[in-house]
Amino acid sequence: MTAPDILLRGVVGSHAYGLATEDSDVDRLGVFAWPTGHILRLRPPAESIITSSPDTALHEARKFVSLALKCNPTVTELLWLPDRLYEVITPLGEQLIGIRQSLLSSTYVRNAYLGYATQQFRRLENRSEHGDHSFSSDTKKRTAKHAWHLARLTEQGVLLYTEGKLDVRVTDPGFYHDFGEEVAAGDTGIAKLKIGQAETAMDTMGSVLPEHADETAAEAWLQAVRREYYKLPG
Repeated sequence: MTAPDILLRGVVGSHAYGLATEDSDVDRLGVFAWPTGHILRLRPPAESIITSSPDTALHEARKFVSLALKCNPTVTELLWLPDRLYEVITPLGEQLIGIRQSLLSSTYVRNAYLGYATQQFRRLENRSEHGDHSFSSDTKKRTAKHAWHLARLTEQGVLLYTEGKLDVRVTDPGFYHDFGEEVAAGDTGIAKLKIGQAETAMDTMGSVLPEHADETAAEAWLQAVRREYYKLPG
């Protein structure tokens, strides 16, 4: 099988947020397209291609826009990266970035960002020893990372929900690292409080986003991809 054509790929994760440490891997995320002939086979090709050397996740065009319409935080951030973090950007990739606002909806942004933050909190709770919010030395680093991811998700979620924009790179990396260390030291209550503050902010300020995303824009982009790659087996 031929290799897929990458439409858009960039550096995401800790390096994009400005929170990378010496131990942080470089994570990449991208969108690709299979030729039509591959998609129409009895056994269609994979919708995602994940590799570990280097750490890269690629999603086929249809799967990517489906995840984007659900405001998946990781997928969404690819469309809001600073220009310097894009490694591959084709005309179809530019078009996808161009419709990023149309893919947002208030309901999915709230559910996705608060939902992912809550998942991080549960990981913290489940990892604490004996239910007393203490962490063993070998898990403190991982706990701190999950905690600052939680803080990042809540703050980015509030901004996206209330103003309709996403700042991928955080303005004060020190705050997030300190927050993570504080949680890892045993204060998981501040993590729960962070989620509650985000919920209150969303309730108080309301959203500039529509209740439903513009699926017409997503469909038009996907059809443009299919026309570009309309290649049947010879």
